[in-house]
Amino acid sequence: MPKNFEAGPVRVRAPATSANLGPGFDALGLALGLHDDVSAEVAPSGVRVTVTGEGAGELPDDDRHLVVRSMRATFDRLGGQPPGLIVECVNRIPQARGLGSSSAAIVAGVLLARALVVDGERRLDGEAVLRLAAELEGHPDNVAPCLLGGFTIAWTEPSGARAVTREVAEGVRPTVFVPGGRGLTAVARAALPAEVPHRDAALSAGRAALLVHALTTDPALLLPATLDRLHQDYRAGEMPGTAALVSELREAGVAAVVSGAGPTVLALDAPPEGFDAGRDWQVWRLPIDVSGARVTRGRLGHAERGPVAAGRKS
Repeated sequence: MPKNFEAGPVRVRAPATSANLGPGFDALGLALGLHDDVSAEVAPSGVRVTVTGEGAGELPDDDRHLVVRSMRATFDRLGGQPPGLIVECVNRIPQARGLGSSSAAIVAGVLLARALVVDGERRLDGEAVLRLAAELEGHPDNVAPCLLGGFTIAWTEPSGARAVTREVAEGVRPTVFVPGGRGLTAVARAALPAEVPHRDAALSAGRAALLVHALTTDPALLLPATLDRLHQDYRAGEMPGTAALVSELREAGVAAVVSGAGPTVLALDAPPEGFDAGRDWQVWRLPIDVSGARVTRGRLGHAERGPVAAGRKS
C-alpha cells in the first residue's frame, strides 16, 4: 500500500436532497431520509465499480462513474492518485428525478477520497469539502444539505460555496411524488429566461425569506411561503405532468413545489386523506435526514446492501 493512502476500505451513506423548495432557487435545500451507500478501497491497479439498485446496468463501471470522477478530483487536491480503486454503490436515490442523485455521488466521492488519504481530514476540512463538491456539481443547493443534513441555506462567495443549517420545525412532513420518467437539469435550466420581471424577483425574494421562517418556526405558513415566480412556471412546458400535480396539490392547500429541477414533486406537508396522484406517480413519505453524509470504516455490510426500496412508503 502506498504510504499516502489508508489500507482499509471506507464507506459513506449519502442522503437524497430536494433543492430550491419553491422560491429558494439555487439557495435552499432539504436532506431526506433516502440514501445511497458507497464503499471504496485502494487497489493495486485499475478501477472497478459495481452498482446495485438505481442505475444498475446503466451507469459506467470505470473512471467515468461520477463517484470515481469526484474521488479523482479530491485526490488531486490532496496530492496524488492511488494506483487503483474498488468502488461499490448501492443506490436508492432515483436517477435524474430531482432528488439529488448526482450530489449524493459527488459528496460520497469527495468524502471517500478524503478518508482514504492519510491525514486527509486535516488537509481538507468541512468547508473545503463543501467548496469542492459545489465546484463539481456547479451549484451548492443540493450538495449542502447532502453534506450537512437538515435544512440548509447555501450561497457562493469569491472563495467558493458556503452554507448554514437550520433546524426544521415540528409539523414539516415531506412527501415526494416520483414519476417513472426522468428529467435532465441541463434541459430544465435551458428553459429559464436570462431575465425576469422585477415584480417576480421581488415576490420570490420575499417568499424565500418567509419560507425560512415557515420551515423553522411556523409550518402553517408553508403554502404562501412556497409560491415561486423565478423558475417553476418557465419549466412547466418541459414537464407538464409535474406542473399539473403541483397545481392540484396547491389547490388542495398543500405546500407543493418542484423538487430540484424535477420531475419529482415535493410536498412539505401531508396531502389530504385519500388524495390520489394517479398511477404514474410513486408516493413516498420520507423523514428529514438531520445528519448528512456519514463516513465509517469497512466494507458495506448486510444493512447497507439491504433492499433498494428501504425507507420508502407508498
